[in-house]
Amino acid sequence: MATYDVAVIGSGPGGYVAAIRCAQLGLKTAIIEKYNTLGGTCLNVGCIPSKALLDSSEHYHQAKEQFETHGIKLNNLAVDMPQMIKRKREVVEQTVGGIDFLMKKNKIDVFHGHGSFKSTTEINIAKEDGSTETIEAKKTIIATGSKPSSLPFIEIDKKRVITSTEALELQKVPKKMVVIGGGVIGLELGSVYQRLGTEVTIVEYMDSIIPTMDRTMGKELGRSLKKMGMKLLLSHKVKEVSATSRSVTVKADDKKGKEIELKADYCLVAVGRKPYTDGLGLENVGIATDERGRIEVNDHLQTKHANIYAIGDVIKGAMLAHKAEEEGTLVAEQIAGQKPHINYLLIPGVVYTWPEVASVGHTEEQLKDAGTPYKVGSFPFKASGRARASMDTDGLIKVLAHKETDEILGVHMCGPRAADMIAEAVVAMEFRASAEDITRMSHAHPTFTESFREAALAATDNRAIHI
Repeated sequence: MATYDVAVIGSGPGGYVAAIRCAQLGLKTAIIEKYNTLGGTCLNVGCIPSKALLDSSEHYHQAKEQFETHGIKLNNLAVDMPQMIKRKREVVEQTVGGIDFLMKKNKIDVFHGHGSFKSTTEINIAKEDGSTETIEAKKTIIATGSKPSSLPFIEIDKKRVITSTEALELQKVPKKMVVIGGGVIGLELGSVYQRLGTEVTIVEYMDSIIPTMDRTMGKELGRSLKKMGMKLLLSHKVKEVSATSRSVTVKADDKKGKEIELKADYCLVAVGRKPYTDGLGLENVGIATDERGRIEVNDHLQTKHANIYAIGDVIKGAMLAHKAEEEGTLVAEQIAGQKPHINYLLIPGVVYTWPEVASVGHTEEQLKDAGTPYKVGSFPFKASGRARASMDTDGLIKVLAHKETDEILGVHMCGPRAADMIAEAVVAMEFRASAEDITRMSHAHPTFTESFREAALAATDNRAIHI
């Protein structure tokens, strides 16, 4: 029986990062992956392929809607969906291949098969050919991720009623699509097809899209999506989804209880994700899950057994790839005797629509509920010279600072390249910067990031220059 210092079950961003960090720290490491390719949901059917399609669809949308204004004329513009999907697959293959290389580089043993606990130190690996192998591990990190959720009355047939996985493989642009769920996944994939010419309708139970983020962001993004032609049905409760071989029908009640009926080519169910621990053998080691299927851990991410850890989507917290990466690194360094920490408040959230939405720290609603004295500064991209030059004038940046100390408490962005710009806010908040600190830093002109400085100026005695 092969023996390891650390075994990692699951090779998504949390798992493979944990494995690499363990190996860097001199620990003999194995990683176990159920599927034939490494990378988990994120690399194979999540973050990476969705961003590939988002970028492709945005190029088409710009060519169709903006190029003529830029002085660029095109004839016979068309979508080649099979080629778009082919390119997406190539991006995935290259990225997954990179993980294979990193495993070899760091001398990590890779086992393909379904891992499950035989005991607290023994892991069975059931392989595709029916054989089983058992390895021993002094420490184990559970990083098995999540899978799409559904609603009890919805049957996902993967043909007309689909999840994000199937939405990434459509070979033809649909005429109509209903998306159940106005969160990150629903809006990202909905915007892909809206840009390509599909009539997309979002049906959201809450009274705002991206309801867990600052409310201003939902309003700003909603304006942009509506301008693009997307229909947003908020405060609507889906009660029935039925499909035939060619179409799907969705019935929902609006906030007054009136029934509406929507017919489309596809219904994308995007109501969130749930932890994936199926067949992990948790019962063999007495590890329980909570009412939402999450593994309970302490502040060190240890389960009830000190040598078994859990990270990422299988534990509490936001289901984000970079959150899992941080936790994987933390566990690896703890195992090696170091004392790392994570400030979960400063893990940013991003929606990769266009305009993008990015957020870090407290929302305005949270500050109100907590009774924290705060001040707000915001700056619209329509006042940005760089945004006007690129025709990306939708959205704004909002800075929340403590009313008395001026410390930045939250930053929320809806606009071009917000996913990249939010890093400046994260750095600022890691070092407990004040809004005035940002105003004193020179920002290159013309850039999108000037808008962050302007929002900080607005938060400090309403000193914004360009509005």
